[in-house]
Amino acid sequence: MARRSIVTARQERLGAELRKLRERAGVSARDAATAVGRDQAWLSHIEAGNAAVGAERTRLLAARYGVEDAALVDALAERAAERSRGWWERYRGRMKSQALDLAELEWHASALRSVQIVNVPGLLQTEGYVRSLFAYVADEFEAYDVDTVVAFRLQRREVLERENPPVFTAIVHEAALRMRVGDRKVARDQLDLLLVASDRPGITIRAVPFEAECFAGMGYSMVYAVDRVSAFDTVQVDYLHGSAFFHAEDQLARYGRRWEKVKGAALGPTETRDFIHRIAREL
Repeated sequence: MARRSIVTARQERLGAELRKLRERAGVSARDAATAVGRDQAWLSHIEAGNAAVGAERTRLLAARYGVEDAALVDALAERAAERSRGWWERYRGRMKSQALDLAELEWHASALRSVQIVNVPGLLQTEGYVRSLFAYVADEFEAYDVDTVVAFRLQRREVLERENPPVFTAIVHEAALRMRVGDRKVARDQLDLLLVASDRPGITIRAVPFEAECFAGMGYSMVYAVDRVSAFDTVQVDYLHGSAFFHAEDQLARYGRRWEKVKGAALGPTETRDFIHRIAREL
């Protein structure tokens, strides 16, 4: 059995889902492996994402676990059959693996819900904004070239420009809209891009103003990636030195409630456009 030299978050997620289904069904690792003609060590590698399982064996495992959800079985098999590499793989070794995992997560999502308090959402950042953002902390990214980081961030935007893009909803706090990451021109160009994006089908931008009452979601920044099969929904959260991905049922429920709380404090799309126009005029 060939083990992977690189394991992505998407591959780990497939293994984790297969393990969860097995444990929920009360099937031992030994019995599951035997059912598909393999040994327990093989299954351990599969459930860790360290080896490929293939679509046929994935369907056999799902049948052994008594999975009756046809859409889920198809989604599992589809992931197991994936062999092609996305554009983000060209940045392997030049960007942190979590950044590549985020790009892959965005690319395969059917919908994306972003909450950003102090930064404009990554998928809606201008080149000037990105360059200013990373140039400011360049000493913390000594192993990474700023031009590479900028190019990677801008290429992530292609997910919103392709045919059949994910539905994208971004909730942005006024703090992010007013904070001048770069100079006045960078700030104005960034607001202009948000206005242009908000007028495109499938993209909704909503702002949370400073005057919103009972808002204490300063630490709620996140990306909630909705999969066509809810079992594969994933939340990505940034922290000081990287990012983390969450997909346990209780975690998804918690972040889902957070999303609803923030949405409840946000202006509507039309009000948000007027709000951004007003901030732009004040520059």
